[in-house]
Amino acid sequence: MIITQTPFRMSFFGGGTDFPAFYREHGGAVLSTTFDKYCYVTVRQLPPFFGYRTHLTYSKEEKVSAVADIQHPAIRNAMEWLGMRDIRLTYESDLPARSGLGTSSSFAVGMLEAFYALKGQYADKRRLADDAIYLERTLCAESGGVQDQIAASFGGLNRINFSRDGYSVNPVIISPERKARLNRSLMLFFTGFSRFSSDIQ
Repeated sequence: MIITQTPFRMSFFGGGTDFPAFYREHGGAVLSTTFDKYCYVTVRQLPPFFGYRTHLTYSKEEKVSAVADIQHPAIRNAMEWLGMRDIRLTYESDLPARSGLGTSSSFAVGMLEAFYALKGQYADKRRLADDAIYLERTLCAESGGVQDQIAASFGGLNRINFSRDGYSVNPVIISPERKARLNRSLMLFFTGFSRFSSDIQ
């Protein structure tokens, strides 16, 4: 059984400059951090004793015999892309989905890491970020930027620079005292509203 823990992110500055159509022409930069709220993805091989071949539990439950029948687009596309079969996947989260904190991209990163681990493969931070971007933006055809996948993969307080050549992740080095002061100056509230960011974008 594989269990991954992937952080959520909050952005301070630069949102919108992480869209490829923008940064390939103008460049861009985002200042963001991950924080101590996570999503958890559990994946294991499904024993061959059931009347279905894939069992998924997230906000819904799916039991299907063919990967093509999976309703969740990210799971379906990732399983088809990586050749995953006969699995049980469970998703849990510290925060509600569609809350503007990169939850779907954190799920994509955690799911991909779990799939690679189940296949006995190591995926470093950049590979996870690049693959999550490819999964969400190309395979699932969801509109949006690329900061969420990068932040979830690399973690920490970073300035992420974008250019026509790609991106670089630059940790922001500050003293423990200044970091504590920053933390004391931040508050995060759940408004009760949720939305699909791709619909807005």
